[in-house]
Amino acid sequence: MKKINVIVEHSGKNFAAYVEELPGCTTTASSAQELDKNMREAIAGHLEVMKEYGDKIPAVFNGKYELIYKYEPEALMSIYKGVFTNTGLERITGINSKQLSHYGTGLKKPRTAQKEKIVHGLHELGRQLLSVEMR
Repeated sequence: MKKINVIVEHSGKNFAAYVEELPGCTTTASSAQELDKNMREAIAGHLEVMKEYGDKIPAVFNGKYELIYKYEPEALMSIYKGVFTNTGLERITGINSKQLSHYGTGLKKPRTAQKEKIVHGLHELGRQLLSVEMR
């Protein structure tokens, strides 16, 4: 199954997303669940219009494909703000909680190195959570 990258950003009140493999295909939503529904509809509509105009459909859209959501830090932090505190994120990323707050509100954009720390910390947390088993 082919993988389609969907980049998700947070614009203060809503989420905005676009498809890397399909320039011009965008959508917005107020939640991650709504974003997935809207994105699927946006892709279908975009491909339909391309067909009507005789545009070449990117090969990746021939057959089945899976949407892979790639979140910018502020979008991810907005989605999980009720789950993760900035202090908790500081512990797993090594980034100061005040700085994380700036990233989460969009006041500042993290540099590449900071994004990598956030991703690494969350991936490490994910690995630890996946190793949990019940007895």
